[in-house]
Amino acid sequence: MKTPEILDRLIAFDTVSRNPNMDLMDYIKGLLAEVGVTATLIPNDASTKANLLATIGPGDHGGVMLSGHTDVVPVEGQDWTKPPFELTVTDGRYYGRGTTDMKGFVACALAAGLKAAKRELKSPLHLAFSYDEEIGCQGVRSMIDLLREAPVRPAMCIVGEPTSLSVATGHKGKVALKARCTGREGHSALAPLAMNALHLGCDLVGVLRDVQAELREHGAQDGDYDVPYTTVHAAKMAGGVALNIVPNLCEVDFEIRNVAQDDPQAILSDIRARADAIVAAARAHAPEAAFAFEVNFSYPGLDTSRTADVVQFVQSLTGVNATNKVAFGTEGGLFSQDLDIPTVVCGPGSMMQGHKPDEYVEINQIERCDAMLDVLLDRLEAGL
Repeated sequence: MKTPEILDRLIAFDTVSRNPNMDLMDYIKGLLAEVGVTATLIPNDASTKANLLATIGPGDHGGVMLSGHTDVVPVEGQDWTKPPFELTVTDGRYYGRGTTDMKGFVACALAAGLKAAKRELKSPLHLAFSYDEEIGCQGVRSMIDLLREAPVRPAMCIVGEPTSLSVATGHKGKVALKARCTGREGHSALAPLAMNALHLGCDLVGVLRDVQAELREHGAQDGDYDVPYTTVHAAKMAGGVALNIVPNLCEVDFEIRNVAQDDPQAILSDIRARADAIVAAARAHAPEAAFAFEVNFSYPGLDTSRTADVVQFVQSLTGVNATNKVAFGTEGGLFSQDLDIPTVVCGPGSMMQGHKPDEYVEINQIERCDAMLDVLLDRLEAGL
């Protein structure tokens, strides 16, 4: 089965992160079984979602792992002119949710796996497909636990997020947080006698803005990124019940996206210290005033050396010598940091088309990715 046929099937599965992905994983497992490849499913506790790991070739060698996530972002509220969960082929493009991010690469990897099963590989090809990447790289953790216990790990990993097939050596890390700001409720006619939690939340957002300004001016800089410094971003504030009630609770969702040279925990400690100063002043009036911080999720950045073997190896597959870094996060940092597997990001399409209505990937990009993986199979057949 060729890549376009596989992509057509993959797009038809509505694997928005809130939905199960077992039907898609069963399809992939069955497709591989047809050529004699045994795939391992790693289900979540509810058995509604799973990761998939398969090895083609000798299991006692490192080989190369192709990594991709199977979940996609929602389509609600977007003005699609083409059916999001049907593959539409027109104007030299494949349209559909996930064509770029990142079922296009998953289809290419699966097609490569089917070809690999018919060849005498001296080094193995590993296929690693995960769930819940779009909500913080959460699903892949159980796969990492399994790989950690494996007697032989892949020698290198290619995460196929869309880079227009350039070799990306890095991305920022991320910590996603919620701050709960506690005040004192009261009648709005007597507002000065209460402690407005929304005001505390605004004070916290002011702290975040100050920290961001300092990082921009004095923090570590990495010119490979469009935004070369660590960012602190407040995304959502919620609180209050009625106009005539001073709110006693406010929640602020914010994130830290750090370059490799910055420690996000040190930045968070700084934010906490400044928040403590705000609370100390507020408690002189309302002893119950408080900030409570909760980490929703986090994942590490990726910072692979440009001179690393994996970089030169993947450049030799693509024929492109340049490297870059990507603004979005991937599971690559987890493979690199938690498993010490040298990792790069390289896949078809551009994230400029991801998460949008009428998402698409250029047919030429898929063809180029297939060609890259054909070269990879030649290398694996010869032995790394």
